[in-house]
Amino acid sequence: MEGSSNHPYVPRDLKLEDYVPVVLPMSTIVGIYGVASLLVVSIVWIFSGRSKKITRIDRWLMCWWAFTGLTHMILEGYFVFSPEFYKDKTVNYLAEVWKEYSKGDSRYAARASDIVAVEGLTAVLEGPACLLAVYAIATRKSYSYILQFAISLGQLYGTFVYFITSLLDGDNFATSPFYYYAYYVGANFSWLVIPTLIAIRCWKKICAAVVVDAQKKKTR
Repeated sequence: MEGSSNHPYVPRDLKLEDYVPVVLPMSTIVGIYGVASLLVVSIVWIFSGRSKKITRIDRWLMCWWAFTGLTHMILEGYFVFSPEFYKDKTVNYLAEVWKEYSKGDSRYAARASDIVAVEGLTAVLEGPACLLAVYAIATRKSYSYILQFAISLGQLYGTFVYFITSLLDGDNFATSPFYYYAYYVGANFSWLVIPTLIAIRCWKKICAAVVVDAQKKKTR
């Protein structure tokens, strides 16, 4: 049994009773996630290519929604419903992910209430909604753009809350500058850029549809 003083996280006085050190090396953890993500994207890309009605940009969007949806549900879902992941001794991959990621943001190991709340909503609501977006794009549903717009706003809101709460609490939760930029900044950057681009695109599509509808009503 290891005491709380043996964990690698910041602040050093963070109490994590029975902490079990991460076993898998960083390269293995990141590599497995990368390969799994590439597999998901490849499968969606291949199957979406069988329909000539789906444009290239919509195929990329399907890949993004599948990737981010599964990440929310599986990875973040595990964190939300496994409050003592840092005690895991079985080398469970998902537990290893969060032990490693906590080097970049110890609020995860500490189970900060704001982090649990944001991740919980993301895993339970946004995760399934992302997969619904894949279906909506593939089947050309009328709610596709409004759904993607809503999810993107939700992702942006969650990401901004994530960064802002850290700043308000001193922004001192990383073990080193490397983990700060690799995990805290790097791993979350795409959830600022991509949802912003998707939200802008969907806004334009929705506005264009409203204009067309208004013009049709005028000609009646």
